[in-house]
Amino acid sequence: MSDDKSYTYAQAGVSIAAGNALVKAIGPLARSTRRPGADAELGGFGGFFDPKAAGYKDPLLVAANDGVGTKLKLAIDSGRHDGVGIDLVAMCANDLVVQGAEPLFFLDYFATGKLEGGVAERVVASIAEGCIQAGCALIGGETAEMPGMYADGDYDLAGFCVGAVERGEQLTGDKVADGDVILGLASTGVHSNGYSLVRRLAADKGWKLDRPAPFDIETLLIDALLAPTRIYVKSLLPIVRTGHIHAMAHITGGGLLENIPRVLSEGLHAFIDADTWPQAPIMGFLQAQGRIEPEEMARTFNCGIGMAVVVNPVDVDYVTTELERAGETVHRIGRIEKGEKGCTVSGSDETWAKREAWSATHNA
Repeated sequence: MSDDKSYTYAQAGVSIAAGNALVKAIGPLARSTRRPGADAELGGFGGFFDPKAAGYKDPLLVAANDGVGTKLKLAIDSGRHDGVGIDLVAMCANDLVVQGAEPLFFLDYFATGKLEGGVAERVVASIAEGCIQAGCALIGGETAEMPGMYADGDYDLAGFCVGAVERGEQLTGDKVADGDVILGLASTGVHSNGYSLVRRLAADKGWKLDRPAPFDIETLLIDALLAPTRIYVKSLLPIVRTGHIHAMAHITGGGLLENIPRVLSEGLHAFIDADTWPQAPIMGFLQAQGRIEPEEMARTFNCGIGMAVVVNPVDVDYVTTELERAGETVHRIGRIEKGEKGCTVSGSDETWAKREAWSATHNA
């Protein structure tokens, strides 16, 4: 007996109509990110960008890609999808600006088992908002509906960003010298790293995520945990172009200890004094809940510093003033000295809840 049943893609769990409707729905979102060099129209097989129209004469292109990590699981479980796209853009765009590059265009990848409930539209809307904050155009992306690959309601994100810097103006860390000062720009929370530990603590400690945060009764704990990553591009780029910044480090996975050495030459060591900025309330909460040692904090979380900026001592006041005018909270957090390439973070007794003076070192 032959089986003459006619199969369709929809019966296999993939809706072409839903995918087409999504593309149509997000078209205006992409257009809202238009900038010189890109018209941000979707629908072709690729997106165009014209560096000359963006004002570049002899640009070097710089590329970065990243995701949001398990912060997505918190967003999915709580039904809060309106900030994760900002995180996605931030993780890429901040990695470009530390090399002196202006983010030009962005592409996203959204994968799920089934398109439903307008979730994809909300996520893409937040990606567009991130692009606006970073000054880059959303020129394309991919939406993949893959039944069986993801649990019901789950999705994953990846972002890809390309920037440009005029040849000779890129930041490589070669200008960093003994005696330079390290400024720290305040973060807006946990940003997008360390969430596997955050989620483990939430489960083990029975956090009530839909109740006010113990450290901020005006904010629900889930909203504090999902605060989007700060995008530093528009505040940093004008100062970078003046030549007053020697190097920058985006404080992501690996924390202060492992990210700052990435912009140091051999023979230079960064010393960070944790007494120089107040511990962010959310960081104090995480540390207390997990009885986390300072060294583990310094290599897992941003500890309240989302970006480290290395400058000549004579430029500290100028750079600080300009960054504060641009809306950043700036702390003088450390210095560069001769020594084995690496970073040391230290604090006195009572700093980061430690009962005695402490020090943590990572040599790269």
